[in-house]
Formats: sequence, structure tokens, C-alpha cells
Amino acid sequence: MLRHKHCNMALIAPSMLSADFMKLGAEIEMVNNSEADWFHLDVMDGRFVPNISYGMSIIAQMKKMARKTFDVHLMIQEPEKYLQEFKNAGADYLTVHYENGYHIHRTLTSIKALGMKAGLAINPHTPVDMVADIIHEVDLLLVMSINPGFGGQKFLPLTYNKIRRAKEIITQAGAGTLIEIDGGVTLDNAVDIIGAGADVLVAGNTVFASADPAETIKRLKQAGK
Repeated sequence: MLRHKHCNMALIAPSMLSADFMKLGAEIEMVNNSEADWFHLDVMDGRFVPNISYGMSIIAQMKKMARKTFDVHLMIQEPEKYLQEFKNAGADYLTVHYENGYHIHRTLTSIKALGMKAGLAINPHTPVDMVADIIHEVDLLLVMSINPGFGGQKFLPLTYNKIRRAKEIITQAGAGTLIEIDGGVTLDNAVDIIGAGADVLVAGNTVFASADPAETIKRLKQAGK
């Protein structure tokens, strides 16, 4: 796959869902000292996705140690009820899912009104064009490259065309939206993902299951050069 010549280095956001929670302090310190740009924090309620992770109290504890942007991804029902709580816990970016709200525009503007950046996530079955009308309200478009709920899944190749289409929509609208990819990101596909137009790569197992997580983050960071 040909890379665009204007490729820049993507932002790297290690997914803390894959960290070892028995040594969470050390894992946070590793990310702090690495070339990672953000912490990616997945919040799951067992209803919107078939898994449960952690919530505001854990995020607030992590925030005390972390020195980088908190990118919080809400895979929960009725996220609009908890925007203030996640702001209080330390979210810098707060991402909600297109699929679970009738009033997404209102939720996005509410996130911004609280002083956070507004993220919008779309699942693999949701066409990118569904978000075209509200792209100006979206600071971060999270394109799920796996079905959400569990880590360690394989990247879905259909994502490449979605990234390209998202970039077209953003460019045509003159929006400043960043494109984030979450799911199955590896050292083998990072170059192609960035080449398609991604700005932010979320990586969980690829980072935390590797022998040298900080080195893996460095290699992901260099993938866009």
C-alpha cells in the first residue's frame, strides 16, 4: 500500500485496559517516560458492550500519577448522564458512541461546554458518512477497527476505506477533526493505517504484551515517518 508523502508521525495512545493492574503504578510510569502521547482509557458497562472495565474512581487515581493527555472512550449506555463525572476524574478527550444516542449533537456540545475535547466513536458496521453532518462538533473521530468490548482482536481490513472516507469528509468540511483507530493495531499494520490518514493509534496488547513496551511505543511512533 502506498504511503502519502505528507504523512506525519501519529499520536500514540497506549490502551490501559491491557496494562497489568497488579502493577498499575509502574505501567503508568512506563507510559509517562515513553514516547506515547496519550493514555487511552476504555470504560465499559457490560450493557453497551459485553464486558466491564473500570470507571471514574480508577481514572481519578491514575490521573494523580499520569503526565499525559487522558483519552477516555465511553462504551456505555446513556453516557450523557456521566459527562461531568468524567471531567472531574480527569478526562481531556471524552468519546461517546454514535450508535447509542439519539441526541449525539447535544452530547458532543455538552462535552465541549464542560471544557473537554469531544470524541465520537463509530463501530465497524456504521458508515462514516453518518457523522458528516456533525463533523464540525467532533474533535476526535474514533473509528473502531474491531468490534468493541474485548482487546486482542484482529484488525478489520474494511477500516482502511473508512479512514480514507473520514479524511475526505473532514477535509471537505474544513474541520480539524483527528482520526483515531482502535483495535488490532500492530507494528505490522501501523504504517498502512497512518498512510490511509489516521492521526492517532490506540495500541493495547501490542504494547503491553511485548517484551519492551517502551520500545514498542517508540517503534509505533516512528511508523509514520
